[in-house]
Amino acid sequence: MIPRFLKLFAVAALLALMVGCAGTTRNIDYSAFKASKPRSIVVLPPLNQSPEVDATYGMYSQVTMPLAEAGYYVFPVALVDETFRQNGLTVAGDIHGVPAAKLREIFGADAALYIDITEYGTKYIVISSNTVVTASAKLVDLRSGETLWTGQATASSNEGNNNSGGGVIGMLVTAVVKQIINTATDAGYTVAGVTSARLLSAGYSNKGGILYGPRSPKYGTD
Repeated sequence: MIPRFLKLFAVAALLALMVGCAGTTRNIDYSAFKASKPRSIVVLPPLNQSPEVDATYGMYSQVTMPLAEAGYYVFPVALVDETFRQNGLTVAGDIHGVPAAKLREIFGADAALYIDITEYGTKYIVISSNTVVTASAKLVDLRSGETLWTGQATASSNEGNNNSGGGVIGMLVTAVVKQIINTATDAGYTVAGVTSARLLSAGYSNKGGILYGPRSPKYGTD
């Protein structure tokens, strides 16, 4: 069994490799978002288009933090998930089909966040591997049904890698290190956390990110 401190070290090491926010400048019309002024958000279980069965909850369990830090009240995902289950809805596709007005009636939220996971998992290439998580999202006003914002983000465990100076030996060492990290941790879960942060963190309106919410001291500055 791998000691707990080694697992924590492995997670920290992997996150260190992926520091930074990837993205390009993107023109987006925020007029509907600013007019709506959503204060509370209910996040629906993500749709999973990848072959990894853990993708939905690997992503779903990590979306609350960036949204809360952006300044919104976010309904606890465990409560939301259980509410749907109690009403016989256990498939993300069916949940995404619930009318906006009904979601508003059930949760009383101002907006709902719909997430679509298009890539989640590890690909093995000869002596190396790469874990990639890609997702898109849209924020919908539950009072009007209008889409307020859309975004997309991706993260990879290979970000920041540079094998140019190590040759074959360097590549083998890197492969061994990554093998240890992937064994000690759920690499997909860790990369999903980075993807979630990139997708839902505020302060990047010049790159098409969400706006700061009313609970943030920076509300109205973007």
